[in-house]
Formats: sequence, C-alpha cells, structure tokens
Amino acid sequence: MNIAIISDTHGEHEKLGTLSGEVLIHCGDMFNLFSPGDDDIERMDEWFGKQDFNLILCTGGNHDVALEDRLKITSNPFKNAIYLQDQSYVHRGVIFYGSPWTPELYGHAFYQDDDQLEKIWSEIPADTDVLITHTPPAGILDVSSRGLELGCVHLARELKRISPKLHCFGHVHASSGVHVSDAINFINASSVNSQFELIRPPYQFNF
Repeated sequence: MNIAIISDTHGEHEKLGTLSGEVLIHCGDMFNLFSPGDDDIERMDEWFGKQDFNLILCTGGNHDVALEDRLKITSNPFKNAIYLQDQSYVHRGVIFYGSPWTPELYGHAFYQDDDQLEKIWSEIPADTDVLITHTPPAGILDVSSRGLELGCVHLARELKRISPKLHCFGHVHASSGVHVSDAINFINASSVNSQFELIRPPYQFNF
C-alpha cells in the first residue's frame, strides 16, 4: 500500500498539483490562522477531489480555525476526504487513527491542556497501524527554527504502548523529515518551510 503524506500546506496546497497513489494523508494546518479565507474549506475540498487516490484521510491543526468552526455543524466537513478526530478508519486491513490536538497554543484551533491531552492520547487504540496527529511527540522531529522542542511529552509516552508502524505529523516546519526509532517510522511531513513557502513534495511510505 503506497501512502503519500503531506502536512502544513497553509493554503499553498494547489501548488502541489495533482498527486497519485493509494492513500493520501494530510496531517493538518491546511489553512493560515493569520490570513483566513471565507472559502478555505471549499478550496481544500476541491483540491482533494482532483487527487488520484483510493482514500484521502486528514486531521486538523492549530491554524485550522475554519475547520474547527465547520465541525460545530458537521462531523465531516469534506466531500472528497475523510476527516478523523479521535477516530479510527480501516482500509485494506490497515488501521489508521487521526487526532488534531496541539499543546501550549491557547487561542489557536484544536488546543488542549496537559490533562486533556494525557486523556486523549491514552484512548488511542493499541492496535493502530498508522497514527496521524498534528503535533509531534516530544523528542522526535520537533525542534523549531529557534531551537525550541515543541513535541508533546504525553504523546511520546503513549507511543510505547501503541507502537504503530507509522506515525505521521507536522506542526514544526523546521524539522520536516524521517526518523526511525523502536520499530516506529516517524515522518514530519511539513510541506512548507519556516517562511510558509511550499518547498517539499509529499513523503512516501509503503505499508
């Protein structure tokens, strides 16, 4: 199973053109908190509809206020993708699980405090094969351009229990890349750099 992974496109997704594969994952920050558009959801959904995949999965990020607002009306804001918020989705026997929450950014979309994060991550099923979050775990591809470690310690702790084959996320643009540890493949799939310029193609993973 070929999986293409993107994250943190911040409204620049159309520059990726038309992609193809079996599964496309977007790990959140589809939009830009500082310059929201009235048609953000519709533009994203239209782009999803042009992609050549059997399945498109996504979750939210701290910039996705439009998405958080739309979720007050509907559980799946997209016609051409499946949105996951603390939910599993099974495709060809592979169990995907998505969750959008981010620590330490009160006032942003999908913020949760430490107590809530600890509870949320503890409820991720242990049989998850592909974990999709917006935030990285602490200590893994989580260092900002200013040298700050922005990953979540509670998420890192739960990974020892879950041990997914793949954990993909974004959030920290400067640490985009791949890391393998304890039989887990970690991918920070941030598509833009620290200046919000789209510079990276999707990451690829074969399950």
